[in-house]
Amino acid sequence: MSFEPNEIKQLAQRFPSKFTFGSATASWQIEGSSQSRGSSVWDDFAAIQGNIKDGTVADPACDSVNRYKEDIELLKYLGVDTYRFSVSWPRVYDFKNDRPNQAGLDYYSNLIDGLIEAGIKPTLTMYHWDLPSELQEKGGWQWPGITDEFAKYAELLASKFADRVDTWATLNEPWVVSFLGHATKIHAPGLGDPRAGFISAYYQLVAHGKAMKVLRDHNVNRAGTVLNMTEILSDFEECAGAVKHVDNLQNGMWLDMLSGRGISDYTKESTKEFTDWSFVNEEELKLASEPIDFLGINYYTPNRIEPGEEQESFIVGQDAGVYPGSGNVKFVSREPKSLMGWEVRAESLTNTLRATAKALPGVPLMVTENGGAFPDQIDGDQVHDPERVDYYFQHLSACADAIDEGIDLQGYYCWSLMDNIEWAEGLEKRFGLFYVDHQTQKRTAKDSAKFIKELLANR
Repeated sequence: MSFEPNEIKQLAQRFPSKFTFGSATASWQIEGSSQSRGSSVWDDFAAIQGNIKDGTVADPACDSVNRYKEDIELLKYLGVDTYRFSVSWPRVYDFKNDRPNQAGLDYYSNLIDGLIEAGIKPTLTMYHWDLPSELQEKGGWQWPGITDEFAKYAELLASKFADRVDTWATLNEPWVVSFLGHATKIHAPGLGDPRAGFISAYYQLVAHGKAMKVLRDHNVNRAGTVLNMTEILSDFEECAGAVKHVDNLQNGMWLDMLSGRGISDYTKESTKEFTDWSFVNEEELKLASEPIDFLGINYYTPNRIEPGEEQESFIVGQDAGVYPGSGNVKFVSREPKSLMGWEVRAESLTNTLRATAKALPGVPLMVTENGGAFPDQIDGDQVHDPERVDYYFQHLSACADAIDEGIDLQGYYCWSLMDNIEWAEGLEKRFGLFYVDHQTQKRTAKDSAKFIKELLANR
């Protein structure tokens, strides 16, 4: 589907002048050059046959360590205000020799300087899932000492970049780490232990709180964290209990901890077959509610639940196993859907923003990831992706609807800048605005990139 210039202009002008537009990536998905850093849980996970569908490993990815200048040119082409990238913890700290890795720090320093020179504000995510292998050996996110390690990591980054980075995010999608990586074996570290999911959820948010204190000590411009939030839907009354349970594990439990409400009685009761929460310490729990300047929301698709045992269709990251205790339900998605099996429903983004604003009053929101894996039609030097263009148009309209309602939404980031390693799905699922030929590393603007460029030119 294509849109008339007038429709694009009207959409662009629905956003306030101070609204921030950007695009986003993550270190393990784009960087390559794994030999110049330490090992992460994703390297260990990818080394086991069958964990990543097409056998993809960290190299070469998009070779961004060597091509970051080229990637800044892509951002300039789009005309974005900001770029959200993540730092690879094992790239900036050498755990084998217990010292910072200067080459890694230099890479990010050069990237940050290059962005600033291009007039693009750096948005730095401290942790996008690539935990150093040495920390996983100590228990990873189930090890109480991880929170102090994360604070030390925050100190390292803030001491180098506090004066140059516009926006800081401590964590990206702790739900995924907990429930795809710990409770199940879908993502690294692939533990398949529901209790580990809840322990890791707690320690991630305590670590976030400790990091926030460090960032505050360095007077950073703006700091917060990023959750993947969504609307849980069902047309079946008998699924009401499951909807409440799934909504709590996906949304409520995290917002409770961030807001200072702690671990609710409902959470304790609904998860008691897996954990008694005896690892929780009230002082630590207070840290999880350190004030934040914004909450980033990564939104892709709603979750839709029906009664039943057997999952009928392929939906990445959606099944009863990733929500321990959800009972006899199955996850379904309706047309239209993306190649991930994810239902496309833009109004669920507006509803998610509304629900979050209510649960976390007074905290500005940003959509820190939004996009989709759709078919790309290659036609000479053109790449047509009409479904992705339509997805962006609908979801940006949903953001504008939220702003019209008075929700304090301050920014939006397209996921992703370019095709990359889609975690356990490998290279097959493409989310990029720019098509990447994984043999030659050539980047080509898709129609969706041209759409975003035109939208931003019309502000």
